[in-house]
Amino acid sequence: MRDPLKLTPESLFVGGEWRAPVDGGQSLPVVNPATEETITTVQLGSAGDADAAVGFARGAFPAWSATPLLSRLELMERVCAVFERRMPEIARAVTTEMGAPYQKLALPRQAAVGLLQMRSTIAAARSFSFDWMLNRTTRIRREPVGVCAMITPWNWPLNQMLIKVAPALATGCTMVVKPSPYAALSATLVAEVMAEAGVPPGVFNLVHGEVPVVTRLASHPLVDMVSLTGSNAAGAAVSAAAAPTIKRVSLELGGKSPNIILPGADIAAAVAHGVRQMMSNSGQSCNAPSRMLVSRSRLQEAEKVARTIAEKIVVGDPLADATELGPIANARQYERVQSFIATGSAEGARLVTGGLGRPTPLSRGFYARPTIFSDVTSGMTIAREEIFGPVLALMPYDTEEDAVAIANDTLFGLSAYIYGATREHAIEIGERMRTGMVHINGTHTDINAPFGGYKQSGHGREWGVWGLEDYLETKAMMGMAES
Repeated sequence: MRDPLKLTPESLFVGGEWRAPVDGGQSLPVVNPATEETITTVQLGSAGDADAAVGFARGAFPAWSATPLLSRLELMERVCAVFERRMPEIARAVTTEMGAPYQKLALPRQAAVGLLQMRSTIAAARSFSFDWMLNRTTRIRREPVGVCAMITPWNWPLNQMLIKVAPALATGCTMVVKPSPYAALSATLVAEVMAEAGVPPGVFNLVHGEVPVVTRLASHPLVDMVSLTGSNAAGAAVSAAAAPTIKRVSLELGGKSPNIILPGADIAAAVAHGVRQMMSNSGQSCNAPSRMLVSRSRLQEAEKVARTIAEKIVVGDPLADATELGPIANARQYERVQSFIATGSAEGARLVTGGLGRPTPLSRGFYARPTIFSDVTSGMTIAREEIFGPVLALMPYDTEEDAVAIANDTLFGLSAYIYGATREHAIEIGERMRTGMVHINGTHTDINAPFGGYKQSGHGREWGVWGLEDYLETKAMMGMAES
């Protein structure tokens, strides 16, 4: 049995076997963000490794796509059973590689959501219409798109990988997964789960790598579809690489989600919910409510509640039971967050709590202070760019029309949060949001609903029935009977 916190040189899973990179591979350190210590290294693949993985995926596609749906779903149930048995181990890997607190986040949410995504997809596939008669002479078939390349991030590694892998398995596609090097441990464990569950060789392939691997997968003529969750820059690069081969591209990108607290709402409950939602996962969620819009007359009241909640958040060792907020996932992201905090102050935003540096008394680790700025205006950098850290911008508005305009004044359109005195009022405002998702009065995300956004938040939808759609082609067979 492999040590789940160590990676061997044979770190690529291609064609049902563990392999070393074809050219020896570049070694990249895997750093524990809580201690800044290197815990292992990952061997990165090259374009040649991507080619090999695509070749195996292409070879496995005819048999896997012809496997009956019920047989594919039975295999997915076995994957779920193995994943559930190994979930504590998987959660420990997530804590180690990207800092999610084990007891409060990594085990109950980071790891658990991967299992939920698998089970949700199985249920969706059981009720999905893959084949039906449109009329007496025409039959509609939904068929697997083919070989899929999947590029996944580090912030929710199990969720973001399995919302792609699960619908691909269910629909009969084969795949090559390129995870973030910052999530190499959990990705390797997912590959082990697939192998133990009996996923046929070549159906699931895993290649660690960086830009050369991404570019090769996106541009490869034998890849039929590429799905990326990541930054807007990465989305643009993948789209450009994929364009010459006219393959399908699904993108889930950034967000700068507004959280409108309407006049008359319970300010204490609304602000407390918004702060906790924003700070969860150290603010490293694309749908985090990072802009809190509050009536100008209640701004000071909101600041007081926000400060109280933020200063009660327990930041520290992600293995400690009481910890609510762990470190930022890696050094590069930590420096990026610190830069945004400095820019917020330089551009005139008023610091309510938090600020630069680590929380006292922490002296090492990529820990950021839960930070809240007020009097933030739409032109400020911290109101426009995705920070991906525990930084909340309080933005005053004068009228509801102002609130709607400020909320929609962004390049992104992933999610919106509305808190009103009545559900009806919140829904009315929510319908005016140019976003793919709207959360009314503190409602949690529905794992069976479509996940995705408008504008530069990407295109395509994941989760549930909508997650199946991206992995299917539509065929019309006419002349099934004499007209």
